Amino acid sequence: MAVTLTERAAQHVSNYIARRGKGVGLRLGVRTSGCSGMAYKLEFADSVNDEDLQFECHGVKVLIDQKSLPYIDGTELDFAREGLNEGFKFNNPNVKNECGCGESFNI
Repeated sequence: MAVTLTERAAQHVSNYIARRGKGVGLRLGVRTSGCSGMAYKLEFADSVNDEDLQFECHGVKVLIDQKSLPYIDGTELDFAREGLNEGFKFNNPNVKNECGCGESFNI
């Protein structure tokens, strides 16, 4: 069981944490939301919680709560720039369908 970051995503996270001057990694999870049922939660973590599962990829710590892992196990997180837009892209092999706006997914 694992969640990975591409080199591009890891570099973006490392750069952001360095600019912030604090942080231990990236916290990733899911929550109930949107038209398809689930949405990703993504935030920079300043500490590790006791219940966090930890993965490390390209030198960046990825923290995931145990309830979210079954929904995002095997996910690769990328960071992409497309024209004026930039952001994280979730390549989740568990997703069966996504809503039209791209905010939520179903497993």
